[in-house]
Amino acid sequence: MSSLQARIYLASRSPRRRELLRQIGVPFDLLVFRGGERGADADVDETPLPGEEVEHYVERIALVKAEAGWRRLQWRTLPLYPVLSADTTIALDGEIIGKPADAADAAAILRRLSGRTHRVLTAVAISDGTQTRSRISTSDVRFRALTDLEIRHYIATGEPMDKAGAYGIQGRAAIFIEEIRGSYTGIMGLPLFETAQLLDAFGYPL
Repeated sequence: MSSLQARIYLASRSPRRRELLRQIGVPFDLLVFRGGERGADADVDETPLPGEEVEHYVERIALVKAEAGWRRLQWRTLPLYPVLSADTTIALDGEIIGKPADAADAAAILRRLSGRTHRVLTAVAISDGTQTRSRISTSDVRFRALTDLEIRHYIATGEPMDKAGAYGIQGRAAIFIEEIRGSYTGIMGLPLFETAQLLDAFGYPL
């Protein structure tokens, strides 16, 4: 990729991922379906496969998102820049925990995380139509014990509803977290170390 073509597409609606790419100076265009096309990514089924390990799951979804994003470029006849995607999930007791379905589900998830350590896995993938590569970041996060009142107040902010594990480390939930071991940006949703390695592998000048 020449310096004149040093641009990518971000196949994500996440404002955190946009913020993190800007932090490391990566120019990008958003690649998401417009409201008239659909409300969700119908070409990406995020249902875990029976017995699927969390590492395989999160990497598979990131790869599928990147490849689906590349197909969108072709459908729309857009300039062909590499497509970056990512997927974040939580693992607790061997179970994959994604975004909460509603407020009651968010409360149930936060009660399970209370006073315990869970894993946060984020996979990042890039596709340029000829190759697709991915990397995974895994971190451990420990929550202090949460009261039901704290959980209710946090859910009332609306912050948990679009986030894996029903919390965002960069938001109000920071006060719940006793300790992290791993990548802060990975927990946010885009591990910058792994992202930079992938961009370098695709010839992106950082």
